[in-house]
Amino acid sequence: MTEARQYGELATQLVTESRRSTQTDTLLKYNDSLVRSLLREQRSLESALSTLLIDGHAPPPALLIIQTAINRNKRCLLAYHAHRTDRLRDMYWAAGGALPHVLGNQETRAKMSPYEVDYLRAYHASVMEFRAEFAYELDITASIVDPPKDLQVLVRVVRDCGMIQTELGVIDFQKGQRFMVRRADIEHLIVQGYLEEV
Repeated sequence: MTEARQYGELATQLVTESRRSTQTDTLLKYNDSLVRSLLREQRSLESALSTLLIDGHAPPPALLIIQTAINRNKRCLLAYHAHRTDRLRDMYWAAGGALPHVLGNQETRAKMSPYEVDYLRAYHASVMEFRAEFAYELDITASIVDPPKDLQVLVRVVRDCGMIQTELGVIDFQKGQRFMVRRADIEHLIVQGYLEEV
């Protein structure tokens, strides 16, 4: 016995999942099976629509119902994917524009589809291309929430991050050490969680 479903029920599940993701402020695992089921429903609706149009008679009321269901499914699919790309962009900027930091987290990576990984890589390439145009004047990956009070900042190394080239030379950041450095040189390391201000 097959389960009877209303048109748009699968699309409603996708929107509900996006809403749940927003309320919990997390990225839920990409629901590939539900997206594929919705695409199959779309194809069956479009074939039903084409058979109604072939008859050549006056359009029956079913035509309006099927067309409405098709449009609603499309809007829900677009809303689901737009929500996910917005979350991915937010995660990217929260990590200070560090793509390896975002993709290196295995828990987050497991929740993403391969297409979303490709999207993030392309987004990162676009940001780096845009950033290169005026890299000496402005760092667009720096935090704008709290403007800096001083040019120099005292930081403590939370995680080893190796040798970093600064304006004053190379500094080897090893866990537990403290340094007084120029904020612009290490702002991205603070955002990524390698260093913390003291």
